[in-house]
Amino acid sequence: MNPTTLQKYPILSEDLPPELEKLENNLARGERLDRQDALRLFDPKFTLHRLGYWAFQERSKRWGRMAFYAVNAHLNPTNVCLYHCPICAYYRLPTSPDAFTLSLDEVLALAAEASQSGCTEIHIVGGLHPEKPYEWYREIVRLIHEAFPQMAIKAWSAVEIAHFAKISGRTVADILADLQAVGLTCLPGGGAEIFDGEIRRQIAPGKADAETWLAVHRTAHRLGIPSNATMLYGHIEQPQHRVDHLLRLRDLQEETGGFQAFVPLPFHPRGTKFCHLKRVSTLEDLRMIAASRLILDNFPHIKAYWVSLSIPVAQIALEYGADDIDGTVRQEKIFHQAGASTPQVLTVENLHRLIGELGQQPVERDALYRLVHRHGTTWWAEEFPIPYHRESRQQGKVEDGTLRP
Repeated sequence: MNPTTLQKYPILSEDLPPELEKLENNLARGERLDRQDALRLFDPKFTLHRLGYWAFQERSKRWGRMAFYAVNAHLNPTNVCLYHCPICAYYRLPTSPDAFTLSLDEVLALAAEASQSGCTEIHIVGGLHPEKPYEWYREIVRLIHEAFPQMAIKAWSAVEIAHFAKISGRTVADILADLQAVGLTCLPGGGAEIFDGEIRRQIAPGKADAETWLAVHRTAHRLGIPSNATMLYGHIEQPQHRVDHLLRLRDLQEETGGFQAFVPLPFHPRGTKFCHLKRVSTLEDLRMIAASRLILDNFPHIKAYWVSLSIPVAQIALEYGADDIDGTVRQEKIFHQAGASTPQVLTVENLHRLIGELGQQPVERDALYRLVHRHGTTWWAEEFPIPYHRESRQQGKVEDGTLRP
């Protein structure tokens, strides 16, 4: 490592075991991390601040001091779900006293509130209602797009898309193309949980497996539909399961280039069948954010989702590799039902303050990471995503962050 770097950042001058010294040299040279090095990022001997330093360097290479946010809303049409996942505090049986299913008029009213508030994006996920056909979910997208065509629709996780294909007898490609035709903009990243089969069978038996989740996103990318990716951590998984998950995402991104952002989600045990577990620490949250930035070298964005992380941790995460704090997030129910104590909405003023306190520059973006120009609730977005460049360590060349055929 450059001696000047050691002098400027004394924390990097601390001695490391040989295997961690090798890791740090790889980070300093900007080399792609293999499975072994990726796992070492979770070694407590590689201190959090040391890890955070390298993650922030990677984040800065892509985006400088920019930190992104959106004016957005969530819409959860139902909590009735045919899957009763042990990790889920959101699902309800149809006969549960607090089960709900919104009418289409109620859906449109919530979408209208989002649009009138100046939202550029509405994020729609919910339960897999055993009595609702695919056409009901499709109609939600169609009606919202027809009423509010400027507002992007980020809708239905890969688990939901696979379910629609199953109950309709159609292919995933047909479902995605159909939804795209009536207004779908992009896919959220939910339902990924942990890809490892053994862990997944314990936390979400019956839910679409890892191969199905990845196949849905691969198909979406081939159709020109970008998406996000997530991972649920802090339950019964171990670091090797996290690394496996991240490497599978990195491989698919190398193939398609269709992922926009990765969103690490800490598990909230309250109300689940794993309620005996403790919520992971702030230090673990920051380590997960930083490791994600370093491993997912071909993902444009790492998002610190303040609803699940908490506002203070999400703010700090912007110095540990994250470059996006999500947004205003009106009307979110899923994480709040699992015990998240964060507010139901953040104002743009609050987001600007959180970002500005770090000396970073708030940048409003839309669902496709296009720069938004705003005057109150009136806005327009530029034609193309905010440009970034990344070095493809596997291929040894610089590529932009757009979808590749």
